[in-house]
Amino acid sequence: MDDQRRTLLDRQIADLEARIEQTIAADDELAATAGILRSVPGVGPVASSMLIAEMPELGQITGEQAAALAGLAPIAHDSRAMRGKRAIGGGRRLLRHVIFQAALVASHHNQVLKTFADRLRAAGKPHKVVIVAVARKLVTIANALVKSGQKWTPHPE
Repeated sequence: MDDQRRTLLDRQIADLEARIEQTIAADDELAATAGILRSVPGVGPVASSMLIAEMPELGQITGEQAAALAGLAPIAHDSRAMRGKRAIGGGRRLLRHVIFQAALVASHHNQVLKTFADRLRAAGKPHKVVIVAVARKLVTIANALVKSGQKWTPHPE
C-alpha cells in the first residue's frame, strides 16, 4: 500500500472515530455509559464504543447473558455418550474480537484481572483460555457497573 493511500485511510479512520465520539458525547445516557465503561482499566474508546453499539442491552441483563451475547460463553459439543470439548462461539463476533483485545490489555494493566489471569496461568491454563476467561469477566464486570451506574473502583490492597 502506498503512503498516499495509507494517509487517506488514516485520516478517514480518525474522522470516523471523532464522529463516533461526538455522537456518544451528544447523548447524556450514552456519555454516562461510556464514562462508566472507560473507568475500567483495559477498556478504551474503541472497546467502550463497541460495547455501546453492539450490546445496547448492557446493564439490563445478567452477566451470563452478557457473556453469551458477546460470544464468550462456553458451548458444549456433547452427544449422548460423548462429552466434547467446550468452545466459545456464537454471539456478536465483531464485539468478541474487540473485547478479546481489551482483555489482552486488561490482563496486564487491570490489577484485579491481572491477578485473575496470573492465577489461571499458574494453574497451567493455555494463553487463549486465560484471555477468554479475562474477556468474559471483563464483560460481566462492565455489565454490572452499567447496571449499578457506578464507575470502576479497584479493590483496596
